[in-house]
Amino acid sequence: MCQTAEVDRDLLDLPVLFLGAARALIDGIDAGVRARGFTEVRPAHGFAFALLSHGGATTVELAHHLDITKQAASQMIEDLVGRGYVERRPHPDDARARLIVLTDKGWACTRAAEEAADEILRPWADALGTERLAALRADLSRLAVPGRLRPIW
Repeated sequence: MCQTAEVDRDLLDLPVLFLGAARALIDGIDAGVRARGFTEVRPAHGFAFALLSHGGATTVELAHHLDITKQAASQMIEDLVGRGYVERRPHPDDARARLIVLTDKGWACTRAAEEAADEILRPWADALGTERLAALRADLSRLAVPGRLRPIW
């Protein structure tokens, strides 16, 4: 007779809880950004802006960060250039590359996203309290892989 391992239901609930919280956060930020007048951006653009806000990036770096093809990143950049959120500049270290940076409009959208995130996260922080929030942040910092983000919607 084959014995199966006992499944820890609390452990198996974690993916659904993590993903549900992440989705609520992204949806809330998206709604807040749109309410502030940035109606043409999508959450994937926000993931791109997160990278670009640290001094810009090349198309290849953006593709890697978003876990998409270079062609998809190029299309996103072209769209964002056309909408006035980013611009291409000469790369300071590589004459063959272009550095993609946020424009004033891109920075304004980024600030709108930060304000929206604060509005979404403030009730979470209030519900958890200072100590539990600090513990959650520390635990997530140990578990999360820094760097790449993969917005799949």
